[in-house]
Amino acid sequence: MKEEIQTYNDSQLLPDKEICDLLATTINNELTEAENKIWHSHPVWFLDGNPIVGYSIQKKGIRPMFWSGADFKEDHLNVKGKKFKDASIFYTSVLEVETSDLTRWLKKSLEIQWDYINIVKRKGRLEKLR
Repeated sequence: MKEEIQTYNDSQLLPDKEICDLLATTINNELTEAENKIWHSHPVWFLDGNPIVGYSIQKKGIRPMFWSGADFKEDHLNVKGKKFKDASIFYTSVLEVETSDLTRWLKKSLEIQWDYINIVKRKGRLEKLR
C-alpha cells in the first residue's frame, strides 16, 4: 500500500481504520494497474488518469465511491450521485464489508468507465469510455 494512503488509514479511529485497510488492500489486489494517491484529501485509484474508486470518512460511515458505479446495476450501491455516474455504499463496521461484492464492483469498474478526465473540457458532459 502506498505510504500516503497507509498514513491516511492509520489516522482513523480503530473501527474506521479496519474498514479503510480492508478497502485499500482489496482495491490494490484487484486494480493492480491502477495508480493511487490522496486526491482531494481522500484515497483514490485511477486508470489512465481517470478516477475509478476511492473512499472517504463521513458522518454515516466509510463511503467507498465508484465513479461509474451507477451503471453497475448493483442494489447495494444505493447512494447515487445526482449530477454524475457515481454510486456508493456506507460501512460502519468491517463486518459489513462483503469482499465478494467489493471484488465484483472493482471488476465492473474496469469494464464500465465514464470519462471524468475531460469533464471540464466538455462543460460537465460525460462520455462513456468502455
